[in-house]
Amino acid sequence: MQLPPEDRELSPYTGWTRAHWEAAADRLLAAVHPHASPGRALINLPGTRPSWSGRRSDGLEGYARTFLLAAFRVAGAGGADPHGLLERYAAGLDAGTRTPTAERDLADGDTESWGRIEDRSQPMVEAASVAVALRLTRPWLWDRLDDGVRERAGRWLADALRRQPHDNNWWLFPLSVGGFLAEAGIETDAARAAVDRGLDAIEQWYLGDGWYTDGRPRALDHYNGWALHLYPVLHAWAGKDAGLLERYGARLAEHLEGYARLFDRSGAPVHQGRSLSYRFAAAAPLWAGALADRTPLSPGATRRLASGALRYFLDRGAVGADGLLTLGWHGPYPPLVQPYSGPASPYWASKGFLGLLLPAEHPVWTAVEEPGPSERADAVTALPTAGWLIQSTAADGLVRLHNHGSDDQLAAGSAPEPAPDDPLYAPLAHSTRTGPTDGDNRFALLLDGTPTGRGRITPLGAGPGWAASAHHPRPGTTVTSLTLARGADELRVHLVTGAPADTPVRASGWAAAGSRVAAEAEGPHARVRAVPVPAAGSAPSDTSDAPLLSEVHGLRGFAGAAVTDVPAGTAYGPAAAVPELHGTVGDGLSVAAVRLTAAEQPFTPPAVTAEPSGSAWQVTVHWPDGGTHRAELATAAVTVRAD
Repeated sequence: MQLPPEDRELSPYTGWTRAHWEAAADRLLAAVHPHASPGRALINLPGTRPSWSGRRSDGLEGYARTFLLAAFRVAGAGGADPHGLLERYAAGLDAGTRTPTAERDLADGDTESWGRIEDRSQPMVEAASVAVALRLTRPWLWDRLDDGVRERAGRWLADALRRQPHDNNWWLFPLSVGGFLAEAGIETDAARAAVDRGLDAIEQWYLGDGWYTDGRPRALDHYNGWALHLYPVLHAWAGKDAGLLERYGARLAEHLEGYARLFDRSGAPVHQGRSLSYRFAAAAPLWAGALADRTPLSPGATRRLASGALRYFLDRGAVGADGLLTLGWHGPYPPLVQPYSGPASPYWASKGFLGLLLPAEHPVWTAVEEPGPSERADAVTALPTAGWLIQSTAADGLVRLHNHGSDDQLAAGSAPEPAPDDPLYAPLAHSTRTGPTDGDNRFALLLDGTPTGRGRITPLGAGPGWAASAHHPRPGTTVTSLTLARGADELRVHLVTGAPADTPVRASGWAAAGSRVAAEAEGPHARVRAVPVPAAGSAPSDTSDAPLLSEVHGLRGFAGAAVTDVPAGTAYGPAAAVPELHGTVGDGLSVAAVRLTAAEQPFTPPAVTAEPSGSAWQVTVHWPDGGTHRAELATAAVTVRAD
């Protein structure tokens, strides 16, 4: 099945139109159907490693997540279904709900049934996709089913209303089931109660300004967009609930103000947080904003960002030769895979096709593409509520996320000791062209040669060109960290209190990866140059195939530099290396200039002066372009002024 020709008049940035999205959906769906069980209740995709929920659950996952894609495709076409998608998924619904017993009690000859939904079980997640798909396709599927199938399917779904979810975004799965069942007239009181419980649950995690934490105090990642905003907005839209749509649509619009800046010119979303194998599901909140008519983005910019994300991954091997989505980022990448992920897990990427629900005549499909925020001009955008600073450069379209707010740690009362750092959350920075290692973008004390972790992060604020936080690498020791950004330049300032002056410290820069790397280190300066793995079909304006330069330059507190190879590479290529600086705590203040760029520009570090002032430090930064930042750092306290 071939994609249509590019349309560079309507879509000058990506070449893609609605027809490309429809064709991509059709190709993904056609590839999974040969793997369906005889009754079509399970889609058992190949893979030697099942999820921790087991192969039966993985088969349900294959059915449910691809059913969601089929629902977007058919509902968006007004019920037109030339490939017979709904007939196949209706058959699976019949077979999957015939013997809803617990998985451990399944009869040896039962090759189809889904088992019961239990407390905190994966079928609860998949029930949400089934329910949303049934809700969207109701006139063409549910309303035409036999009464017996509807009765069994309703009973299976209703188990989700009475079971306990994990205390995070999982509360939205019973909500989604409840929204459909209430509409279908099945256990309506329990269904409406599940909706109310779900909305109440996420309320406790709403931080403001369009940002939620996902059940842990500082767990901020892509789940904001493809779960915490998506499900309430989709529920309100499907139910035509104007009040809920206004409430949750307004929050989504606030979220999109910053979120839209996290996409590279190449189309890549920022590489941060868990479940990254969902890939272009990152486009879901962009479409949701248009669906709810609550978005700060123009129709042309919405489609440009969403199409860019879809094409970015399809051009880089996200789909294998068999047409199936792989577990990984570009192609397969096992280090990225969480234990809960099975062969069909990547099909939550189906959420990225949400825009197909918008009719072909909607402006998001008819407007000429417009550039995304990272393409228009250099920008440094503070998100104080999230504790993030987004830095983008127009010359290379690259986006960097400076992290002073997300750690994915449990609250101190729940776990007295912090968990080991997760590379997908703990670094000081993430980007759209680098993947994390165990040691990039860190500042650590070396205790008996072992680097300390960051642990729990305390955000200290964010503003024009800056963001700051504090953490405690060991009892009695505090590291107060400040990132300043301007243009393509970064300055990282760290104040260590409560540690001996001779304690070794290490500060690392970005992990540049690609098909090959070259590195050098001399004095307090280190540099890595990586040649990216080329994409199969990059758009003409895409600079992501240009060499990537990662540099660090010690300005204070560092005596030398080095480069550390990453033998396993990263999600961006098999060869990778990290530049780093070495020094000691000394008088407590360390300063490093850092740069990540795909534009060939000279690296001129800013001029920095630092003076002690009582228990604080006064730091003045004169940037090469004439701008100035003035900061005061004390233990777990930072103030900054930009001139």
